[in-house]
Amino acid sequence: MGTVGVAALLANAASFGLLWAYRGGDANMRSAWVCTRNDVLGNLAVLLAAAGVFGIGSGWPDVIVAATMAALALQGALVVARQSVGELRHRLAIAAE
Repeated sequence: MGTVGVAALLANAASFGLLWAYRGGDANMRSAWVCTRNDVLGNLAVLLAAAGVFGIGSGWPDVIVAATMAALALQGALVVARQSVGELRHRLAIAAE
């Protein structure tokens, strides 16, 4: 699990680095960046949870990571939805002129 987690972290970190310059772009690019950011954070959290489960012998670290990932997904969806609505309003205002 650790080997796969580290490989996934490295791949997502490389993607994150490539998308960094576009994090403030349109909703499409912002969505890609937010998802990649969440993937990097998720990879880190899974590695920490694996260490926690191994160290304390309890499943609670997995539950905490799952809740954190769910919150990150909802936060990312809210950010992208707000930006999308703003872009849509802007295009509708231009079309109405």
